[in-house]
Amino acid sequence: MPGAGTDRTRPALSGGPVVILVEPQLGENIGMTARAMANFGLSEMRLVRPRGNWLHQKTRAAAAGAEYVLDGAQVFASLAEAMADLHFVYATTARERGQGKDVVGPAEAGPAMRARVAAGEKVGILFGRERTGLENDDISLADAILTYPVNPAYASLNLAQAVLLAGYAWQAAAAAAEPLPFAKKEKWPPATREAVLSFFDYLEDQLATRGFFRPPHKRPNMSRNLRNMFHRMSMSEQDVRTIRGMIVRLVEGPREPQTKKRLKPAKKADD
Repeated sequence: MPGAGTDRTRPALSGGPVVILVEPQLGENIGMTARAMANFGLSEMRLVRPRGNWLHQKTRAAAAGAEYVLDGAQVFASLAEAMADLHFVYATTARERGQGKDVVGPAEAGPAMRARVAAGEKVGILFGRERTGLENDDISLADAILTYPVNPAYASLNLAQAVLLAGYAWQAAAAAAEPLPFAKKEKWPPATREAVLSFFDYLEDQLATRGFFRPPHKRPNMSRNLRNMFHRMSMSEQDVRTIRGMIVRLVEGPREPQTKKRLKPAKKADD
């Protein structure tokens, strides 16, 4: 049942950044996250490998009137699939993890998300497992890190609290009228996560074939460094196509020259 502060006569906010929960363990936490999302008008939840039968009565009870978020939630088998259609992704973590990504707080992330969404981009925010958070490989798929100015001696937030703070940052930035410079429409739209990850897979396969990842046990770190380097470029669709095309030519060699067919001269009419 909805609690105090719920007014069904007023229009509900919706949209905003996509909230992606990676391997959530408890249905109650998913329900409380849905409630936090509804508080600030976030309506799209995606779950990556949630544990077991997550949508049960306790989940709905914890949502406290935000069941519509749960009913619209999508479940994915991998994080790459969950973020395939997104253009920009934040990973929430308490520390930078040595990946060379931009680290921002809510005050900076809120207006930036607003500007990107206003420019037609799809933005997502990753939240990790209740006990261990996001892993380095999860973070390597994101463009930037979102962290909160919490007590450094006790930085642990539960899942719903972390989502609530991100939602607040989104809603608090609603008054920002001027789009940020990067949000202006460019000739080429930003690349989707699906295109970027497909490019990464191709690049890393070709590098592995040619013995780039040596010694082999360093491949995970080397792969993350490569991905983070390209993430910092904020590639457009055209960037991805161009760079991938360059690598294809380096791997496969030059194209065969196209020979022009010579036109046969027309037969003369008999005298």
